[in-house]
Amino acid sequence: QVQLVESGGGVVQTGGSLRLSCAASGRAFGTYSVGWFRQAPGNEREWVGTINPRTGDTYYSDSVKGRFTIARDDAKTTIYLRMNSLKPEDTAVYYCAATTYSISYRDSDYVYFGQGTQVTVSS
Repeated sequence: QVQLVESGGGVVQTGGSLRLSCAASGRAFGTYSVGWFRQAPGNEREWVGTINPRTGDTYYSDSVKGRFTIARDDAKTTIYLRMNSLKPEDTAVYYCAATTYSISYRDSDYVYFGQGTQVTVSS
């Protein structure tokens, strides 16, 4: 069992930055890759990016590439999502999730999800 807890959401103006954290605990967490997803009201959950903590490799959706960065701490128990140049369309609930795949953009491939943290970008 893996537990994931997101934090760091809030309200920010267009062009601003936020850093989300995903604190992980549980057995064999180091064997999972961690992804970030987001869901805006009325929309399906959207993949944002994934990090393979074992290799440090990261992958991003086209909508956030160049603006968002996923990183891990040295202990590999916290995964960060740094968001720069935020736009109103980035407004959503952001979730971190764990998968046994090295990389996947499909939420059905993720076994564990956190409870989410709200990010609101005002125009």
